[in-house]
Amino acid sequence: MLAGDDAAALKRTPLHALHLARGGKMVPFAGYDMPVQFAPGVLKEHLHNRAHAGLFDVSHMGQIELRAKSGKLDDAARALERLVPQDIAALPPGRQRYAQFTNDSGGILDDLMVTNLGDRLFLVVNAACKAEDEAHLRAHLSETCEITALPERALLALQGPKAEAALGHFCADIGKLRFMDVAELTLMGLRCYVSRSGYTGEDGFEISVPADGAEAFAQALLDHPDVLPIGLGARDSLRLEAGLCLYGHDIDTTTSPVESGLSWSIQKSRRSGGARPGGFLGASAILAQLDQGTARIRVGFRPEGRAPVREGATLYAGADAAEPIGAVTSGGFGPSLNAPVAMGYLPTAQAAIGTVVFAEVRGQRLPLRVAAMPFVPNTYKR
Repeated sequence: MLAGDDAAALKRTPLHALHLARGGKMVPFAGYDMPVQFAPGVLKEHLHNRAHAGLFDVSHMGQIELRAKSGKLDDAARALERLVPQDIAALPPGRQRYAQFTNDSGGILDDLMVTNLGDRLFLVVNAACKAEDEAHLRAHLSETCEITALPERALLALQGPKAEAALGHFCADIGKLRFMDVAELTLMGLRCYVSRSGYTGEDGFEISVPADGAEAFAQALLDHPDVLPIGLGARDSLRLEAGLCLYGHDIDTTTSPVESGLSWSIQKSRRSGGARPGGFLGASAILAQLDQGTARIRVGFRPEGRAPVREGATLYAGADAAEPIGAVTSGGFGPSLNAPVAMGYLPTAQAAIGTVVFAEVRGQRLPLRVAAMPFVPNTYKR
């Protein structure tokens, strides 16, 4: 926790007062005062989200609109393709796509969601990177595109098997959306962008809502008997069980999309031999890795025993090996599994499922077995 002037300097989301009223334990995160947990605690919040529904405040994340100065959506899409390896031009209206901003060497500047809203693109970027992401867009695309940050909008995530029922009270047609569908809807009199997506591995929605109506909207969702507020702690354990990357930990400027196990997000049209190969920052390195493979790869781990293996733990091929071969980038206890889980990087030649490696934890070598991800099956509505 921060104190005094440092605490006062933290930004607040439109739901800050609601978090305090609901007993949220507040911590600094990406420059914001955010709830890490509420009264039930991280474990119960995690399990409630898997069984029922949880409401997350993700208003600290960046929301940006991208419009072509020509007025043509395709021009905005092709402009954005200069900065991401994904096929944005082929993204249909009302659909969303996961993407990465890459640098000249093929490293990841940030990961983001891109939505085609018909006449413009809508981007959601990470909180810690949003100022740099906006500057990156302006530096490369200002001549052809209008770039508009949307600080006047809040962002909520409603996740879990009861999410559709809870949101359905405000829109009877919400069940028509499938995974990665997006719709502009009026909910409680508010103009919202609703995507069927999330960061937990569960079915659910992310809802961009005007900031001045966010607290009342969140409270209305929390009035549903299946919905509880969920903090950052359970958000992290849920995404870890789902095998999802956290920027600045599992991916950063030193990792490429291919090394990070994100090759699935790069469409064939942008690869060698595709309709529009390359053309994005770092293309030569990334296309070579797609064609030839990489020396290392992100994998999942199931530690043997009950002790969690945390981020930063050094990995070795054997209990007595002298030279490290990798490191853990995310790790903790998986409440749904009642066991620890982790992710990290290994040499590709030593990354096969079932391979046993050893992590250095408080002076001891603990065995971990390379495991398939996600650790908990996802429940997306496809």
